[in-house]
Amino acid sequence: MSTMTDKEAVALARSMLEKSGMTAFKGFPEITPFIPGRRDFFRYRDLGLREASGGRARANQLSAVAGMTEPTGWHFHLCEYQFVYSLAGKIILEMEDGTVCTFVAGDAYFIPGGFRHNEIYLSEDRQSIEFSVPGEIGTVAVPRPEGLPEVLRPVSRQS
Repeated sequence: MSTMTDKEAVALARSMLEKSGMTAFKGFPEITPFIPGRRDFFRYRDLGLREASGGRARANQLSAVAGMTEPTGWHFHLCEYQFVYSLAGKIILEMEDGTVCTFVAGDAYFIPGGFRHNEIYLSEDRQSIEFSVPGEIGTVAVPRPEGLPEVLRPVSRQS
């Protein structure tokens, strides 16, 4: 740990904050609204990270409004990465690495930008926290990756 005077510490802290363009944020349901999202079967609650981080990151609480009626189709996201923590319910994703993964409450997954995947099942009680860098994320539809086996290898906490 570095040692510095109070004056030096305050100057360094102010300099770091000014350079970052970020602000502290305290999020409460009354001030973190629901926003339009990528998927019709989710409600998206903006947790305030995009504004606080100056657009460098995004965090949303996703709550299912209905179960999926059909898979999303193979796609990837235009971002550095996406991290999802499961709060409730179940989601099943096919991944370009040849796995089909089941995630339930307490599970998490990390998807780098450009990594192809397909959401094939979503329970009606699904809830999660989704974090991505940067704050804006795009989605690109793609065909099923070539060379994948017809039946993918299952991965879950029971595997």
